[in-house]
Amino acid sequence: MADDAKALIELAIRRFVGEVPALEPIKLVVGVELKGRGDVQHFRLEMPDVKVTKGPAADARVRVDMRREFFNVMAREAKVADWIEAFSYGQAKASGPEQFLRLIINVVERQQERERTRKARHHPA
Repeated sequence: MADDAKALIELAIRRFVGEVPALEPIKLVVGVELKGRGDVQHFRLEMPDVKVTKGPAADARVRVDMRREFFNVMAREAKVADWIEAFSYGQAKASGPEQFLRLIINVVERQQERERTRKARHHPA
């Protein structure tokens, strides 16, 4: 089960960075906590190389936690807009130094704005 979670974390981050390529070079260690039924799994995600290991991430600058079943669906199907919604409504939570969280949010928002601008140019009203 842990190997499956590691693969899903890798899939989720690669899909997310694929949509927000400006995040690719950021050096960051993220602690991922997946809560299941009576069980909590801890993982350490190291970027930019996308290396996932099982166990607590004592050196994590940012921590992300969510329900395991919710994460399973998000990892396979979610786009950036879905992740934004999940964090906005509390289905996923992130904690860490404000400057790191702000940086990630700003990069994602700028990418979303570029996407909206591109779509607007390609689809004149």
